[in-house]
Amino acid sequence: MTKCSIAAHSRYIIQYHFVWIVKYRHNILEGEKIKQKISEIIGGICERYGFKLIQLGTDGNHIHVFVSAPPRFSPSEIVTIIKSISARQMFKEFPEIKRMLWGGEFWGDGFYVGTVGDGTTTEIIKKYIMNQGKETEHKDFKQLQLF
Repeated sequence: MTKCSIAAHSRYIIQYHFVWIVKYRHNILEGEKIKQKISEIIGGICERYGFKLIQLGTDGNHIHVFVSAPPRFSPSEIVTIIKSISARQMFKEFPEIKRMLWGGEFWGDGFYVGTVGDGTTTEIIKKYIMNQGKETEHKDFKQLQLF
């Protein structure tokens, strides 16, 4: 079971799986040097903003970022922060990439986001909500422990 993170007024387990592409789907995220640098950059961004980078993977023209973040950040804010800062730093570190991506942007527009639960499935949540106010046998349900 994933351990709860603690903020000033909350405890949370919020995990996101993000995917976004390199502009024009160019295969720029190949080679160990580039993979290592993008991993360092995104790891540093996460540390600076209080995100926990759980896993990161690249596949030539897109990136997968699995991250936990405090509830004060929306998924779109998280992506905006990571994409904008990492693009600036990658262009600074690898100026030759800027020539390949002639539009001046490193990442393509948009992203995919999926939330990741901690052992609680969609069916368990739907069943739990449907049975609110009814007498139930609690052995079928797991209650989240906050404290």
